Amino acid sequence: MFFITTSFNHPLKTFSFIGYDYSSYEYEVSDYLEEELTNFIFLKKDFVGFKELLAFKESTGNYSIINKFGFLGKFQFNLNTLRMYKIKNAYLFLKNPMLQERVFLINVQRNKWILRKDIKWFVGTKINNTIITESGIIAAAHLAGPGNVKNYLRSNGKHNTKDAFGTSISLYMDYFKGYDISMVESIRKPKI
Repeated sequence: MFFITTSFNHPLKTFSFIGYDYSSYEYEVSDYLEEELTNFIFLKKDFVGFKELLAFKESTGNYSIINKFGFLGKFQFNLNTLRMYKIKNAYLFLKNPMLQERVFLINVQRNKWILRKDIKWFVGTKINNTIITESGIIAAAHLAGPGNVKNYLRSNGKHNTKDAFGTSISLYMDYFKGYDISMVESIRKPKI
């Protein structure tokens, strides 16, 4: 059993344990009420950082979650998207993290192919006060589908579709801008 004795001379305090004298060590205790407490996740601005931030935003990175609208897994795919990639068993999809990661990658490849012209035309422009980047476009396509992203870009932001939770294309365009996802190639019909 350890006994801690502290002096209450804030902000510097000394302490000692039975058998050990730490009185020569000083430490500072900040008043947490005066500081803003935040949590940070430090990610590189590459594809892995993009993927993990998107997963955190979608499901807090939980492979086995199903939301109230039936979207599945770490990246919150709907059943129609999974069927497009020949996945018919939602239970097995939820139990297979490697499959979820693979589906995310091929979905990005497919969305990049569908949006290849829009990426070429709009990257570097500004819509709704946001610089358009490839990663913002691909994140928005994950949220609302590539067709809605085309409508958003080509309407100069007027068709700003929202998902069932009220998250807009413009929010994802801004939130996910600036990640380097150029190493992911665009593929018309990627396969698992």
